[in-house]
Amino acid sequence: MSKTEEVFSFGDAAARNAALEEEIHGDTMVLNVGPSHPATHGVLRLRLELDGETIVKCDPVIGYLHRGEEKVAENFTYNQFIPYTDRLDYIGPIHNNVTYALAVERLAGIDVPERCQAIRVICCELARLLSHFIGLGCYGMDAGALTVFMYMFTDREKIYSLMEELCGARFTTNYTRIGGLQRDIPDGWLDHVLKVCDDVEKTNELCDKLLTRNRIFYDRCVGVAPLSKEDAISYGVSGPNARASGIAMDLRKDKPYLGYENYEFNVPVGTNGDSYDRWLVRVEEVRQSVRIIRQAVTKMPGGLWYNDKATKIFRPRKDKVLSSMEELIQNFMITTEGPELPVGEAFFEAENPKGRQAFFVVSKGGGVPWRLRIHGPSFSIISALPKILPGCLVQDVPVVLGSIDFVMGDCDR
Repeated sequence: MSKTEEVFSFGDAAARNAALEEEIHGDTMVLNVGPSHPATHGVLRLRLELDGETIVKCDPVIGYLHRGEEKVAENFTYNQFIPYTDRLDYIGPIHNNVTYALAVERLAGIDVPERCQAIRVICCELARLLSHFIGLGCYGMDAGALTVFMYMFTDREKIYSLMEELCGARFTTNYTRIGGLQRDIPDGWLDHVLKVCDDVEKTNELCDKLLTRNRIFYDRCVGVAPLSKEDAISYGVSGPNARASGIAMDLRKDKPYLGYENYEFNVPVGTNGDSYDRWLVRVEEVRQSVRIIRQAVTKMPGGLWYNDKATKIFRPRKDKVLSSMEELIQNFMITTEGPELPVGEAFFEAENPKGRQAFFVVSKGGGVPWRLRIHGPSFSIISALPKILPGCLVQDVPVVLGSIDFVMGDCDR
């Protein structure tokens, strides 16, 4: 803790002013951006040192949204923790459900049927569209283009309606289960998915035309806050931000899961790693996600949406619970004590809309994890702000924060 932070925490107003004066070097001054500010996209505080309007130093301050998710997981059964994963990257919540379920399923040593995998792929790519549309829309608004924000939020609402039709919830879905899904997809849902994909594709192309060659947007983004390939690797940056810096890494391609190796899609990669490339990469990723969803809908296999062999992991269907004593007892045990998992540990990472998300689960047996650790992509890119913000102007801060597209629930956990 710096001297200023120490005095700010415990001193009076005169002491705080004295500490600020002491930290002013020459003609520089200290400016706080956030933590309660719309441009910080959540409760993030940036302590900037300025020389005129030029940033010479940036200290990100996090932790305002910390909720102890990892310790919460150690006090709930594996299925009871699924709703809490919605609150991590709450911009694309259903993807967190899937990644967590895959980690626990690896620990349990079980697989899910092909139909379940295909449904999960559609859900993950819809989550990517949700995340990118709010990211790109807010990015456009941060750069002064409110029209893009309105267009993208309109179609984002259509995806929320798909989620509501699928599982009864728009935002915090709680749809995935260890060993399967909450329920099968409803009749006609896939047709609605294709219709929304058509609308999303049109809106994405429209916003691409509105902003990508817009002179004001171009001048505000090109060359602003570049992150080199070497620095991106050094800070552990992943996802669209890493790909914008020239790192052709996508876990869907490099470490395929859920059958992603059977889908045709491209991984967009930038060259300059600046705010403009970060926009271009996400716009192209929207196109590729729509492409994957259409393939998954076309290839949708039949069969079950859960592993019916994992009787100690996945709860039996309601009709069987009401007609069989064995299934009734099984349902009671899984509900009250959790699924019966073996002793061991498992690590699983997936390509979250914002980058590499990973869960590390340690079990001593039973239905509650002994330890659980979460890696979120937002923490890494926020860690890189002291590297990319110096040299930018104060008015560049909203543009840079919009371009890296983080979420504080994922960072603070």
